[in-house]
Amino acid sequence: MQKLIILKSRAIPLPVENIDTDQIIPARFLKSIDKSGFGNNLFRDWRYNVHTNEENPDFVLNNKKYSGEILVAGNNFGCGSSREHAAWALTDYGFKVVVSSFFADIFKGNALNNGLLPVKVSEEFLKEILKESTENPEHEITVDVEKQTITFKNKTENFELDSYKKICLINGYDDIDFLISKKQTIHEFELKKHKVYEN
Repeated sequence: MQKLIILKSRAIPLPVENIDTDQIIPARFLKSIDKSGFGNNLFRDWRYNVHTNEENPDFVLNNKKYSGEILVAGNNFGCGSSREHAAWALTDYGFKVVVSSFFADIFKGNALNNGLLPVKVSEEFLKEILKESTENPEHEITVDVEKQTITFKNKTENFELDSYKKICLINGYDDIDFLISKKQTIHEFELKKHKVYEN
């Protein structure tokens, strides 16, 4: 996974509440266990006409004035099924951060396991970001993982982040990478334990 320490990016606003995992990546695209390629079908039924496969010009991902590595969505993002493919689709598309005022717990865990940072903000701050990002898409958001802060214009809020996942994001580790990074420490512990048993 890529390191995520400080991200400064424009945002893509998606002011829709209760976006579930089937809307993020429809069930019919869950046939692969390879994480790549899912970004093509991110929000598929919103991005394209189901019958003609033509782009929906009214959907934000098809509007060229919006771009960035940060998705700002309405309240209760990632509800529904536990499919990890939702996180895969978002990261494969190019998102590194999702901002909302509430995340479903399973989605939040899946996101963090795949290097995607869910940033929970207050409802007031979210409304401001959505409004300003929609009207002025050139505005940027700064997310500082070390300080656990998100800044938009002149306002900053802190967000919660599990200390273990924070280490993984900053270093670009998945769970196996983290264990490998502790190999020497584990080896030294085993040696000490072995000596205690010998005595």
